[in-house]
Amino acid sequence: MKTIGLLGGMSWESTQTYYRLLNQQVGQALGGFHSAKIVLYSVDFADIEARQRQGDWPAMASMLANAAQRLEAAGADGLLIATNTMHKVADEVAAAISLPLLHIAEATADALVRDGVTCVGLLGTRFTMEQAFYRERLEARGIDVVVPDSEQRETVHRIIFEQLCKGIIDPGSKQAYLGIVDALAERGAQGVILGCTEIGMLIKGADTDVALYDTTEIHAAEAVAWALKDEETA
Repeated sequence: MKTIGLLGGMSWESTQTYYRLLNQQVGQALGGFHSAKIVLYSVDFADIEARQRQGDWPAMASMLANAAQRLEAAGADGLLIATNTMHKVADEVAAAISLPLLHIAEATADALVRDGVTCVGLLGTRFTMEQAFYRERLEARGIDVVVPDSEQRETVHRIIFEQLCKGIIDPGSKQAYLGIVDALAERGAQGVILGCTEIGMLIKGADTDVALYDTTEIHAAEAVAWALKDEETA
């Protein structure tokens, strides 16, 4: 079994979901007392969030590259950046290490292609929804991407930072998100990407008839498949 390097803390609320999913899925695959081999580096999210507001992406790239190097030194065989937004600097992080980086948008695109989805809605931070770094990975695979309107984007972003990153689950926010999901479906989306690793804490597939693609679950499953490739069941 390969050792998964988990670069987390953005926020720690979703990082604990990654930790649970990775261990559960390895246990299900191998049985017995098996669990995932994980090296975790968890950043102080306040440092990242402040630089996001400032638009200082080079500083964030340097911070995450340093953390990735520490994971490599600690024995990781591959790297997960446990957040969608910070994949904006994924190329810089990958260049700083000799490990494979399992990209969250590529894993999500694989799932969409398998399901025959050609038009998808995207929820996330305003950085993920409005900038090209995420969308272009999907478009390169022949998938059209629709995002909420400006007012809805502000609502999605605000709830992520004011509530979900702090572990706050509000029923009103859930209904607001589900309304935005419906609006994206009305605009032609065959499914909606939960493109922030905290959103799955708020809405789930059972809440709507629209297909939801939870990137945390997709990313974790991709990592487990990679870690267990050629592994024999115990």
